[in-house]
Amino acid sequence: MTSAREFRDLDPLELETRIENARKELFNLRFQAATGRLDNSARVGSVRREIARAVTVQREREIEQAEAAELSSEER
Repeated sequence: MTSAREFRDLDPLELETRIENARKELFNLRFQAATGRLDNSARVGSVRREIARAVTVQREREIEQAEAAELSSEER
């Protein structure tokens, strides 16, 4: 499982790629669960948490950029 600290160390493109891959994995796990072929049901929860951590880091970055842009526009 990937920690938030590890996600913070990634560049934005890598982070987006990790989110996309995790969402695809979650889709596949849900499909396996629906067809009765899921071996490890705990993996669904861990992938969901991984997605949540990554999206949270992504949103933190967006907020930081917006605040920085707001500060720079106020200084003018």
